[in-house]
Amino acid sequence: ILIGKGTLCSKYLINHDKKYVVNLALGQKTETADLEGKIIEEKNIPDKSLTQSKIEKVLKSFIGKQQQMPPIYSAIKVNGKKLYEYARKGQNVEIKPREIEIYDIKLMNIDAQKKQIQFEVFCGKGTYIRSLCEDIAEKLETVGYMESLKRIQVGDFKIEESSKIQELEENKEDTKYLESKIISVEEIFKNKEKIKLDDKKMQLFLNGVKITQNQENDIYRIYDKNEKFIGIGIIQDKLLKRDIILD
Repeated sequence: ILIGKGTLCSKYLINHDKKYVVNLALGQKTETADLEGKIIEEKNIPDKSLTQSKIEKVLKSFIGKQQQMPPIYSAIKVNGKKLYEYARKGQNVEIKPREIEIYDIKLMNIDAQKKQIQFEVFCGKGTYIRSLCEDIAEKLETVGYMESLKRIQVGDFKIEESSKIQELEENKEDTKYLESKIISVEEIFKNKEKIKLDDKKMQLFLNGVKITQNQENDIYRIYDKNEKFIGIGIIQDKLLKRDIILD
């Protein structure tokens, strides 16, 4: 979760790569491509489709850049309306495929009795796991839906490093504990170059004036002359402008 000035970082964090653990149920298809929707199709599962060799071969075929068709029950807008609004009214609408990238995907478990497979996928932004599940099922010569989904990593943030809300509540008076759990804005952008501004340039920067800065287009950490972290700036066409200011 983002708190305080950290909420201003959301536009950067949503673009991060993500890693999921997914349970794919085979043999049935639902209208929403997940457990919530009603079953709209059932199909036999060939015996070979539940073998480790077949599943691993199919999963590996999805690694790389590709075109993916988003699910109709999604928040993507077409002509000013979200796709799920069309779906709920039973209206037809043209859905265009989008380019996604899957960096890695690996089989974790096969439950032949439940007719489910579990896999881990590391993917880029915009990837719909529900659509991926349906596409995997199709290559396994059957149908399927996403039975469960657990996001275990977003960018550098991993679930094993997270804290439960209850834990934070119980330790809210413990400053040392909170400091060990809260990630600063400065740390989020630790891999970005830093720029130190003198008093005159800093005042202009804080007032929203663009400053000539002969560096590449990118995001930068901004510091004052005393090495105090001030916030984040963006350089575009050799001009530095303010973006996230902490004070």
